[in-house]
Amino acid sequence: MENELDKILILYIQTDFQDQIEALHLNLKRKARFGGCDEAPVWEIINDVSERGDEAVAERTEKYDGVKLKPEQFLISKKELEKAHKETDVGLMASIRHAIKNVLKYQKEIFKGNDKKCSCGTGIRYTPIKRVGICVPGASAPLPSSVIMCAVPAQVAGVKEIVVVSPPRYNDSIHPVTLAVCYELNITEIYRIGGAQAVVLLAGAKNTKIQKVDKIVGPGNQWVQTAKLRQFGYVGIDSIAGPSEVLIIANEKANPKWVASDMLSQAEHDPGSAVLFTDSNYFGQQVLTELIKQVNQLSRVEKTKRCLLEFSKIVVFDNMNDIINEANDFAAEHLQIQCGKQSRKIAAKINNAGAIFIGDYSPVAVGDYWAGPSHTLPTGQTAKFFSALSANDFIKSTSIIEYDKKKLAESAEDIIRLAEAEGLDAHARSIRVRQEK
Repeated sequence: MENELDKILILYIQTDFQDQIEALHLNLKRKARFGGCDEAPVWEIINDVSERGDEAVAERTEKYDGVKLKPEQFLISKKELEKAHKETDVGLMASIRHAIKNVLKYQKEIFKGNDKKCSCGTGIRYTPIKRVGICVPGASAPLPSSVIMCAVPAQVAGVKEIVVVSPPRYNDSIHPVTLAVCYELNITEIYRIGGAQAVVLLAGAKNTKIQKVDKIVGPGNQWVQTAKLRQFGYVGIDSIAGPSEVLIIANEKANPKWVASDMLSQAEHDPGSAVLFTDSNYFGQQVLTELIKQVNQLSRVEKTKRCLLEFSKIVVFDNMNDIINEANDFAAEHLQIQCGKQSRKIAAKINNAGAIFIGDYSPVAVGDYWAGPSHTLPTGQTAKFFSALSANDFIKSTSIIEYDKKKLAESAEDIIRLAEAEGLDAHARSIRVRQEK
């Protein structure tokens, strides 16, 4: 398969360059837009779980996860949480606490949920969402960092009830490190269920003891994301998040070994995509050589190679301006810029990205685990209208309008005219009666 990896290089001198770019966009969209998958199995789950609740979830947990559970076994006990926390490696727990501290600090600094009284008898009041559900994947690998990146912003916003669901893929339960993080964050309502069935249960179902949540956030496979999409309206959601992706903008100032390692860090997600935009054919070839070399050193070598072939490209452009324009259209989940002293200048011209990583020493892993911003990010070009998950996503605003007699009198005739223009006589009368002597 090593020789096949040469296929991930697109040269700007090829006559079908633009066609290949469009094909790359389309392929990544198909990969990321889980709403476009065959929804029949998901609708079957939605309809079944909505009616039968816990019983249906138990059956599907046995079918999909290979674990037979009774509904009363869904909830992780306090004893299990304490055991997982106590047995977690001391060094790892110290790193977890530091990561939580970083995320907490960042989220507090960007939080905007302060009430405001405006002029003209108006204002706005912010209140936290009461109950939030977090989906934590557990199929290919445990992702305890997802608990931190979803739960800490919610806690900063003032959410009182946080529910975690994760499939029982580790010894018929949830991975102990994930449980340890929940314990550290004082989250006690954790259920060993996952998939679309868990989403439907959280969104509100008959015949269940699990209380409906108001919003569901977090990553997951195509069934999870499609279920979130179809439950939107009954509950709020963060976004329709597809597989992880990175777009790297780099020139000859960058280190090809480092760039290759950054591409592999996303391709190993399985599925995951890694795309490099560069203005140097020579540099592109250097990175390709490093990819072929480094991929064979990974534990997930075959799966990573497949992701490189199916979802990854090295694209060589004529100039940096073309790269910037294409990057804004690409609207990547993770955007890395490694162009020496020009990196910040280029970053200032990027309008569409989930997160921007500037400079040679800002790999995506820093954002995934440590820096502070949530790693729950929009994928598949949805960064054009979705944002990174933050504390501000866990509050809702209520408009405040308080007019006195004088203020209403000043505006009465205008309001009446507008109401009558729409043929809404009762609206107009509700103003007029207050003006009668």
